[in-house]
Amino acid sequence: MSKEEILKAIEEKYDKLGVPVEAMLEGLLWSEPITYWDYIQTDALLGLQIPRTTLPDEMVFIMYHQVNELLFKMILWEIEQVAKSSEISPEKFSKHLMRVSRYFDMLCSSFTVMGDGMDVEQYLKFRNTLTPASGFQSAQYRKIEFASTDLINLIDARYRDTIDRNSSFKNAYDHLYWQAAGKNYNTGQKTTLLTLFEKKYMGDFIDFMEDYNDCNLSKKFQQLPKEVQENEELIKAMRHYDYTVNVKWVMAHYNAAGKYLGGSDGDLEATGGSNWRKYLHPKYQRRIFFPYLWSKEELKNWGTF
Repeated sequence: MSKEEILKAIEEKYDKLGVPVEAMLEGLLWSEPITYWDYIQTDALLGLQIPRTTLPDEMVFIMYHQVNELLFKMILWEIEQVAKSSEISPEKFSKHLMRVSRYFDMLCSSFTVMGDGMDVEQYLKFRNTLTPASGFQSAQYRKIEFASTDLINLIDARYRDTIDRNSSFKNAYDHLYWQAAGKNYNTGQKTTLLTLFEKKYMGDFIDFMEDYNDCNLSKKFQQLPKEVQENEELIKAMRHYDYTVNVKWVMAHYNAAGKYLGGSDGDLEATGGSNWRKYLHPKYQRRIFFPYLWSKEELKNWGTF
């Protein structure tokens, strides 16, 4: 565009907004140029690491989890581009799905940063100051699950046959697979980990579950034309995402936990108090986003192949 065309387009834009273009241009005249550190908010970002101990490797632990949360935000942003589109093309669906998968590939490979980046001795000391906090309490991760699949696929496998798909969102929430890490179903008693988590996020979760109930990734895929749903490359991308999130990512976490919590004297409890071996392993969780894209044999052996 020429200078004249740019100025005309700017004038038309601000005319529509009811803002005098002269005021905007004069503001531009006196404004300072943008810098990298202002745009990225580097100083604020680098000021968010606040250790609770004097142990150096606690900084690794904090920063690693903060990077995870940034990637979770990127994932939710990409899913929203699919979920909230009134008409989703196969190309757009595939593009955003592959972005999400790449972010989870990064998360899976990044576990070596924490797994090999902290001394076990230091971790076992500073972890005691974190109780009852746990990575379990990542609200963004829970939202990624809600935005990816139908709620029935997130229900604890022990209760799926007894939960109606038209059950209330609160009832579905009470039987989500991850409740097993913080709730005794025989007594109904909840751990402090779960109580605090629910106090902070339960209302937000139920609203989010309802919001994505009819537009999660699984629903959006099933709304594509039949011939598109049968596209081998798209199916491969869907399966890759499902397996990466629900097996590779979980097993990377499981193996890292094993290094730090699976001592010679027996397993230590997770900081949140859960039996992490049963809670984390995908063969117990049975969390599968797109079960209709897997064979009966694959479903039967989920988490072991």
